[in-house]
Amino acid sequence: MKLSSVGALLFLATSVAHGQFSETDSKIIREEKFIFPLKPGQPGSLAGTMGELRNTHFHTGIDIRTNNEIGWPVLASKSGYISRAGVSPSGYGNVLYIMHPDGTTTLYGHLDKFNGSVGAFILKERYRKQTSDIELTFQPGQFPVMQGDTIAFAGNTGSSGGPHLHFDIRRNNLALDPLKFDFTEVNDTSPPLVQKIALKTLDINSRINDKFGRYEFYASRNGKNYSLPVPILASGNIGIELLGYDRVDNARYKCGINYIEVFVDSQKVFSQKIEELNLQESRSIYTLIDYKVLRNQGNRFYKLYIDDGNTLGFYGGSPGSGQIKINPEKISNILIALKDIYNNTSTVTLRLKPSIPVKQVPMLESAKIPVTYDIQDNTLSITSQNCSGQKAMAWFKGTSRQVEAAYAGRNKIVYLFDLRKEIPDSVNVCGQSLVPNIKATVPAGTEYKYYSNRMDVQFPKNALFDTLYFNAIHQLSKDSADVFTIGNPFVPLNRNITVSLRPVSAYSTDKNVAVYRIVGKGFSYEGGKWVNGSMNFATREFGRFMILKDTIPPTIRFIYANNQAVRFKIQDNLSGIASYEATINGQWLLLNYDAKSNAIMSERKSKDELLKGDLILTVTDNAGNSKTFNYKIP
Repeated sequence: MKLSSVGALLFLATSVAHGQFSETDSKIIREEKFIFPLKPGQPGSLAGTMGELRNTHFHTGIDIRTNNEIGWPVLASKSGYISRAGVSPSGYGNVLYIMHPDGTTTLYGHLDKFNGSVGAFILKERYRKQTSDIELTFQPGQFPVMQGDTIAFAGNTGSSGGPHLHFDIRRNNLALDPLKFDFTEVNDTSPPLVQKIALKTLDINSRINDKFGRYEFYASRNGKNYSLPVPILASGNIGIELLGYDRVDNARYKCGINYIEVFVDSQKVFSQKIEELNLQESRSIYTLIDYKVLRNQGNRFYKLYIDDGNTLGFYGGSPGSGQIKINPEKISNILIALKDIYNNTSTVTLRLKPSIPVKQVPMLESAKIPVTYDIQDNTLSITSQNCSGQKAMAWFKGTSRQVEAAYAGRNKIVYLFDLRKEIPDSVNVCGQSLVPNIKATVPAGTEYKYYSNRMDVQFPKNALFDTLYFNAIHQLSKDSADVFTIGNPFVPLNRNITVSLRPVSAYSTDKNVAVYRIVGKGFSYEGGKWVNGSMNFATREFGRFMILKDTIPPTIRFIYANNQAVRFKIQDNLSGIASYEATINGQWLLLNYDAKSNAIMSERKSKDELLKGDLILTVTDNAGNSKTFNYKIP
């Protein structure tokens, strides 16, 4: 490191820790402006911005591209001291945190290597604790740094999708937008781009083009302005969603849109401003995006209305919830204004034409299967192929009554139920019986326990974002394996729920038996433990679950082994890799694991110590199956 002023900084860092430092030193350090952490003064390129929507979280900083190269020097953006470091095969991978005297912290993630004395210390601690993954915290005077010091080298570790540097600026528990700190290395002259607009009915009496549900429309572009050229028929309460992105100059990557406003007939009804992120609310992204669409399509639509359960702090300037109540007397003219942090602006216009709900919808698309159902918010919709009559028979706790269709077309009938008022046990439509299997109404924000013969489910406080109409089914597969459906996979969970399964079929109580969630044609390991004949486990995903036995150990594929390093590929067919450990002549050898490539590679304790002798590598999966590889390095 370049530590020309180590003594002064060491004094300052120690003083800061005790809240005591000279006015002169304080002013010098506090008035430092952040510098760009990669090649400051040269044009930079971004692959991601703060507030960008990811599948499981908000992006908390900026991703600075390194032209697909590893090894660019990473500089301390401001003077301070290294307060924390971590090594992990996931998340930020190799990461450093620098605490600054003004109360901010900068984070540098996906690093290839640490530099200088902190790198040596981290390596020493990993060997001392004999662990690959590690989290370390440091005292103020332990690793002081001056602005511009090389603290590490950019890489591709952790959950990175390619070589780059992830850079955060934080204050307390908030991630701030680094682009608000005037980095001249980044330019953005392009306004946000729009791909689709979605309209959604927000209650049982609302309609879009005479139908209940959610409907997507491609936006037509004219320069930086977009529109839906044809008026959309609407009635009741409507929510708007938007699929779009922003770009910075010299990059093709899709970044987030932080500023969005919605106007109805020139009256602002919604405002979103993402300038800082609460680091403890990352999973609350599921209240801002349409989670069901994410799971079905992979698209992340911004909700331009504040949905139930959304407590994010992005809407301080919003005059309302953004829900649009259609004026039955006139067309509602909608304007959506989109802006990035550089004040590049684009707009979307559309018109919502009032339309009284009708029973006959001539343009209604045909039903693809005889009977199906869906739950949208508090409404259960049942669709069926058309038949001679348009009345269904519904049963409610032992009593039955006829139910008229909400609307119908030539080849399709739609029935709607307000689940806040009643939940049908079953519905018979055109000779076809449908059972929603809604077992309980689970309120958000409170603890709740569901009990049944085959499964118990416990919801801790704040496990849900919104009221849940909980469905639970136990079935046997063709080969007599138990299949447990627990909740709706299109409903997000905020916290883990605990589940106790009591299967019909007999299962081994060996440690290699566990619960797996069915994901497409594969399985995701959830774990579990037998307790008094029940299989207990915790999960943060709804879906279908099975109890499976994993008897196949991981595979180890030899790549190379010499005096400098050893490298292998490791994989597991079911439960996944749990641990890996290597020794040479009985001495522990550090291995770095890259989960993206399934590769492990050694890192020597000292460059002076060559690898020579008997190498033993053991890899264990989550089910406890182990594979051992022996090799003699000459």
